[in-house]
Amino acid sequence: MAASYNFKKITVVPSATDFVDIVLSKTQRKTPTVIHKQYAIPRIRQFYMRKVRYTQQNYHDKLSQILDDFPRLEDIHPFYADLMNVLYDKDHYKLALGQINMARHLIDNVAKDYVRLLKYGDSLYRCKTLKRAALGRMCTVMKRQKQSLEYLEQVRQHLSRLPTIDPNTRTLLICGFPNVGKSSFINTITRADVEVQPYAFTTKSLYVGHTDYRYLRWQVIDTPGILDHSLEERNTIEMQAITALAHLRAAVLYVMDISEQCGHNLDQQVELFNNIKPLFANKPLMIVTNKIDVIRREELSEENEALLADLEKEGIPIVPMSTLSGEGVMEVKNKACDQLLAYRVENKMRSKKVNSVLNRLHLSVPQQRDEKVRPPCIPEAVLQRKAAMDTDKPKKKTERDLELELEEDYVFDMKKRYDLKNPEDKYDPIPELWQGKNVADYIDPDIMKKLEDLEKEEEMKEAAGEYDSDMSDEDEETREIRSMAAQIRKKKKLIKMESDVRRKVQKPTLPRVARKDYNVGEFKSQMEELGVDMADKDNAHFKRARSKTPTGLKRKREASAEAGSRARSRSVPAGKVSRDQSGIRDPQTQQKVKVIAKNAQKKMNQFGKAGESDRFIGTKMPKHLFAGKRKQGKTQRR
Repeated sequence: MAASYNFKKITVVPSATDFVDIVLSKTQRKTPTVIHKQYAIPRIRQFYMRKVRYTQQNYHDKLSQILDDFPRLEDIHPFYADLMNVLYDKDHYKLALGQINMARHLIDNVAKDYVRLLKYGDSLYRCKTLKRAALGRMCTVMKRQKQSLEYLEQVRQHLSRLPTIDPNTRTLLICGFPNVGKSSFINTITRADVEVQPYAFTTKSLYVGHTDYRYLRWQVIDTPGILDHSLEERNTIEMQAITALAHLRAAVLYVMDISEQCGHNLDQQVELFNNIKPLFANKPLMIVTNKIDVIRREELSEENEALLADLEKEGIPIVPMSTLSGEGVMEVKNKACDQLLAYRVENKMRSKKVNSVLNRLHLSVPQQRDEKVRPPCIPEAVLQRKAAMDTDKPKKKTERDLELELEEDYVFDMKKRYDLKNPEDKYDPIPELWQGKNVADYIDPDIMKKLEDLEKEEEMKEAAGEYDSDMSDEDEETREIRSMAAQIRKKKKLIKMESDVRRKVQKPTLPRVARKDYNVGEFKSQMEELGVDMADKDNAHFKRARSKTPTGLKRKREASAEAGSRARSRSVPAGKVSRDQSGIRDPQTQQKVKVIAKNAQKKMNQFGKAGESDRFIGTKMPKHLFAGKRKQGKTQRR
């Protein structure tokens, strides 16, 4: 039970004031709030009885959860019970839980008494007064538990920070004087990250790391340093180590600093070992001499060597190591794990359960019955078939066989398996093959001579002018066309360059008709230069003016129109009637239509709509109108 207990799941303990606010606000939210004196008296009584019962039930549930979440010292492992006694004082812890239990009982009795009184309430005022008195007494009971609630919240926070230690699993427990290298050892063999500093009592609480050995998970616990004085004089930090040594079934590694850099000589460390030796009873024990990188055991003085020799005579193994250089660290770990495994197996063999298990197991060991040799029996047909498969031909060696045989001298050669007519051609400098033939064998031997003859022939043709272009074949018309095409290409190139220059100028763009670069005379002269006849082009409309839309005649206003009447819109074309007057016979009908339209608009105006198509929905429940149920006055008594 203790191994699976999770202290991190304990719910937060609110303060007394927060406790009262949480319960009363929940009562206000979850119960009806409207009551009138005109109601029947049974209904009024039931209204206030419900509030009292609901408040009492909330207090009862929350206090019960606190009592159930916190561990009971009688139900958990003795290691956790003693550790909580060291850290939080068992009497104070039980007293705080007892006061919470008493508060729950008092609140239940208050609710019970006032519900009985509410049954005889004869008016709304009297029932309301009884309800206020009941809730007030409940809140007074809770406010008196202020110190107990604060203490339990501190305990909860500290419990949630405790490491998860399984008292029943395979465990290595490291102990010794402060600053002897315990934290460095656990950091080396596990993934724990315990702070290491060159002063004493760096480790002030228990730290847990995990390591693997023989495919098993091992728990390694680093304890705070212990000083050599009586049990009554030890402080809370030292008592955590004493509690772990007393209750955990683990392999104990007592670390000693033989270099005496920890501030305590070897004699004092041996004295501490003898002082806490009763805590090592019935546990695998090992003494680890750390810091051998500073001084070896062979270099110790005779007095210190005698102290270690006396410990070895008692049957306690002493293993050297150095956490700085890593020498001997894994040997210490492996030897401690082997000792603990042997110890656990021996204890299981001594238990009564082993006999029941061994009675169900039987290991069969065959015994030789005589001296007769019995070789394996192979049928004759199988031997004949195997003999027929054997041939005298040597087995062809594969590339893998050659590689194993030659080892480092082996070189993979692809050319040795080329199938050529002449085997000597396999390693030619030009090993290009096509259709099984070597291309180098079919090169024309007279190719260089033929190439020289061809070059001489080309030189003679060039000297004779065979490749010169004959321009005399072109007539006058062709030359004119070529000249015209050259001018056109040149003009297009200039137009393109001018267009690129215009694009680069950062200024507002103008319409085409406002641009000054479109000159008709210049256009005509350019076309005439290109050979186009522009003589009879007066009606060509090179610069066409923009067509004008004929405007309608202005409508004359009627003289009979009233002085205060509204002018008709000028956008309405002549001869047409506005929409609010179209289809209406007389002014009386027009007035009636206006009244109907105004009434139809009332609903949209009421909701602030812009028109029939306006589907906007504002905040349906404004927070300032619907949040809470409180009105004027203070909110303390609710």
